Amino acid sequence: MVAVTGSPKVLQVITDTDRRGAQLFAVSLAPALVRRGFAVETVALAAGTSASLDVEVLGSRPLGSTTLRALRERSKMAAVLVAHGSTALPACFLATLGTRRPFVYRNIGDPYYWGSTRARRARTMLFLSRASRVVALTDETARRLNEIYRVPPRRMVTIPQAVSTADFPRRSPASRARAREALGIADDAKVAVCIGALSPEKSVPDAVRAVARLPPAWQLLVAGEGPERPAVADEALAAGAGRVRLLGQIQDTAELLSAADVLVLPSLTEGLPGVLIEAAMTGVPAVATDVGFVDDVIDDGITGFVVAPGDPGALANAIIRGEAAGLERLGEAANRRAQDRFSLTVAADRWADTLRSVAGADTGRRGGTRCCA
Repeated sequence: MVAVTGSPKVLQVITDTDRRGAQLFAVSLAPALVRRGFAVETVALAAGTSASLDVEVLGSRPLGSTTLRALRERSKMAAVLVAHGSTALPACFLATLGTRRPFVYRNIGDPYYWGSTRARRARTMLFLSRASRVVALTDETARRLNEIYRVPPRRMVTIPQAVSTADFPRRSPASRARAREALGIADDAKVAVCIGALSPEKSVPDAVRAVARLPPAWQLLVAGEGPERPAVADEALAAGAGRVRLLGQIQDTAELLSAADVLVLPSLTEGLPGVLIEAAMTGVPAVATDVGFVDDVIDDGITGFVVAPGDPGALANAIIRGEAAGLERLGEAANRRAQDRFSLTVAADRWADTLRSVAGADTGRRGGTRCCA
C-alpha cells in the first residue's frame, strides 16, 4: 500500500501477474492515482506464467477459497476496490458479499463475445449488479453493457484505454537504432512485431503466415507466451529460417516497438487493445483485424490498416500497402491521434473523479470517515 494520511484507500485487483493489457494498465494507473491524492495497493489473485509483474499474489488459484478469503481481508482496509478484467469481477463480487464494500469494475473485452450463452449472461449480470460503477472503454461498450447485462447508464462511465507517454515515449532515429542493435536486427531489415498472449483468440499463427507471404527482407518478432506456442513455433518453421523469432515474455515492450516498422494484431476478438495505443505512442503504425473496438484506435488508411479477421493474406496485403503509403508517415499520424485521445493524464483525472465519487458515497452511507466495517 502506498500510504498518504487521510487519502482514500484504493485496492486494485488484477487476475494474475502476467504482463498483459489489464494488468499493465492497473500498474501504470497506480502512481497516477497516488499523485492525485489516493493511497493505492495492487494485488494479483494468482501468479502468472512468466516474466511476472512485481505485485503481491493472494493465492494459487484466481477464484480459490484461500484467494477469496485473502481478498476479503485485504478489502477491509480499502474505501473502494477496482476489478481490472473479467476474472477480477467475480472475485470482487464474492469477496465483498455481505459487506458494504464498494467496487468498480473495468470492462476490457467485447460484451458480445463474453455473453455468448444464456448462462454466462445471467452469471455476468449478477456479478455486475453489485458493482458501484462499471467503467467502459468506449461509449459503444457502455451501450452493449446496458443492452446485454442491463447495467443502468447511471452506474456506467466511459474512460478510454490510456498509456503513459513516460512508459512509451515517441521513438527517435537514435532510439530506433539502439533497439535494433540490442535485438540483433540488420539496418536494412523490415520488422513486424506481434505482442500478446499466445492463446487461440489472439490468432498469432495468422501473423506468421502473413509475414511468410512478404518479401524476404521482412521478419516477424513475436513477444508473449501461452498455450498456442507450439502452433506458432510450427508456423515459424514453415515460414523459413530466420523469418520468425519467438522472444517469449519480455519486460520492455517499448524497446521492441522502437525497433519495429509495423505492429501486427491478428486477433479474433478484442476490446480496445492497449498494445495498439502503445505502438501509436511510440510512433509505430499497426495492421489489425476488425474486431472489438480496434477502429477506435486505428484510422484506416491514415494511421494503419484494419482488415477482416482470419485472413493472413489480407494482413500481408495491408503491410504492403503500408510500405507504399510510407510506414514512417503512418506512424507519425498514429502518434498524433494517440496523444490526443489516449493520454494517461486525462484518463487518470477521470478515474480519480470516479473513485472519489464511489468512496464518498460509501463513506456517507456508513457515516464518518472509517473505511473498514
